[in-house]
Amino acid sequence: MPAKSRPSRATPSGRRSLDTLLLVGILLGFTVLASYVWPAAIPSGLAACGALGAALLLYHRRKRRRFGEVSRQLVDVQRRHSESEQRFRALLESLPKVAVQGYDRNRRVIYWNAASSQLYGYLPEEAQGQLLEDLIIPEMMREGVIQAHHDWVEQGREIPASELELRHKSGAPVAVFSHHVMLGEQTEDPLMFCVDVDLSVQKQAHRDLEFVTRFDTLTLLPNRRAFETELEAQLEGCRRQAHNLAVLFIDLDGFAEINDAQGYAQGDMLLRQVARRLRNCQRSSDLLSRFGSDEFVMAFGQLRDDNDAMRLVDKVLHAFLLPFQVGEREVHITASLGISLFPDNGTTALELIHNADVAKNRAKLSTTQHYWFFNQKLQDELVHEHQMVERLQQALRLGELQLFYQPQVSAVSGRVEQVEALLRWFPREGGVVSPAEFIPVAERSQLIERIGDWVIEEACRQRAEWKAEGLSDYRIDINLSGRQVAHPELFTRLEAALERHGLEPEDIGIELTENVLIKANTGLLDNLRRLYHRGMKIAIDDFGTGYSSLSYLKLFPVTSLKVDRSFVHDAPDQPSDRAIMAAAVFIGHQLGLEVVAEGVENEEQLELVRDLGCDLVQGYYCFKPMAAEDTRRLLGALVLDGDGLTN
Repeated sequence: MPAKSRPSRATPSGRRSLDTLLLVGILLGFTVLASYVWPAAIPSGLAACGALGAALLLYHRRKRRRFGEVSRQLVDVQRRHSESEQRFRALLESLPKVAVQGYDRNRRVIYWNAASSQLYGYLPEEAQGQLLEDLIIPEMMREGVIQAHHDWVEQGREIPASELELRHKSGAPVAVFSHHVMLGEQTEDPLMFCVDVDLSVQKQAHRDLEFVTRFDTLTLLPNRRAFETELEAQLEGCRRQAHNLAVLFIDLDGFAEINDAQGYAQGDMLLRQVARRLRNCQRSSDLLSRFGSDEFVMAFGQLRDDNDAMRLVDKVLHAFLLPFQVGEREVHITASLGISLFPDNGTTALELIHNADVAKNRAKLSTTQHYWFFNQKLQDELVHEHQMVERLQQALRLGELQLFYQPQVSAVSGRVEQVEALLRWFPREGGVVSPAEFIPVAERSQLIERIGDWVIEEACRQRAEWKAEGLSDYRIDINLSGRQVAHPELFTRLEAALERHGLEPEDIGIELTENVLIKANTGLLDNLRRLYHRGMKIAIDDFGTGYSSLSYLKLFPVTSLKVDRSFVHDAPDQPSDRAIMAAAVFIGHQLGLEVVAEGVENEEQLELVRDLGCDLVQGYYCFKPMAAEDTRRLLGALVLDGDGLTN
């Protein structure tokens, strides 16, 4: 290829013109760069640079037209040019984020401003005369940079402005937006100027944003969004290779109590330790994510059969056997696991995660195991439960709930002493829904609080109505669930209902299961003691089916024990059940408590509970639960007759 023809070396005046063009070129480079990268951050001095460049161009046009003017004018122009150049160089040195370097035709440094030193770590005297590629170009980019510079000098092919990752003196990467200006292309001494804007702040902000959108900042695990994306990609491989996969949804048991008791800082410390232990359960291809406050999700691929999944479940459960060190304390914590399998329980990431979550919720309700495998029956039950919740909400609005009343009678005289309010549901479309079916659903959905408030209000209203009719001797007992009594305002609402209907604490009694009492906190005990001292009767329902410890009987303010119907049913034929009943009666009487036998359905059972010394009897053999009007007629007849009932 023939060499380009080059003009002869420039004269001094030509050199001054070249210098001026250099300044103008750099000014134009600044203008292009600012409009592309830094539109809001360049100070007003940039505008001044633009104006200066325009003035210089205008000046040279006029200079060419007036070349023959007197030397006085030339001297004046040269002076103003020198001042402009000094101001421009001062401007280059004053821009803190704009690094400008000048290179000769061999890519050796001829200019290096202060911002370049700050950006790349080399002082001007260190950089002067050094090759561009040896200073700031990474190894993998060097050949391309040299070729691009050669193509520009020899063929006029410009280097486009772009984002680059160059190299600091220390070897660290430096992110910049780089714009290039070539001056004197048609001379023997072309010069290339690079104008680099530091992008490190923007790049770090981008990396921080990317991290926040993909990772949990506490445990540094992938978040839900990242996990779903990674799981979907892994499922694609499972489909191609016909591999199985398991998704585990892990929920820490009692984590909220730890947060409440020890504070969020201790809770965060525990979560980080849990994350570390779960990482140790991972294989190289497995996924782990923190989904929420105390929820983690894992995915295990390349499974051969369900036994592989069970071994992984055991491994995760084993991670919770040892205590966690939280501050200066050791904390024991368990986890509930739900497991869904690909492809049996879902074919997409969202399906598998959702079904594992469903199984986890069932595991949390179980008292016998900490894990649960998803199956279609479980899904059907969940749908049925969801529909029942909606129907229950409608039942509250439409008045489909009713209270029935079952009398409790003296085991000796047969006299009705009080009645227990029992909730019944009669849908408008007909039929009846068993309490055994809808009460647990109400408990799990938190509807029990609304239903419980309705029961309290209706029982108080009915008790006030009967008192007004002269039936003042018959107390109504109502059942309170564990979720109800956990609400701090329950007893305030109960006392407000009593006052609203003009009742005394003796008019309404409450029944609690022994499990509720065992879990009682100080606030609950204080409320029960206050009601007890005001005269309210408090019974332990289903006695004998809860915790084995009896020490709580001396601590809690109770007035009666209700022996569970299962013992009454089996006692005539089972000596062990009979012995338990006898012990319950003995303990109750020793503590000054009234003992009630539930579920008496035949004469043999009645005779047995009498022989054992039970005070009261409740069951179908005496009275079935009945509607309010039937109960009123019964109680009214007893008042008129003045006699008790005997069987």
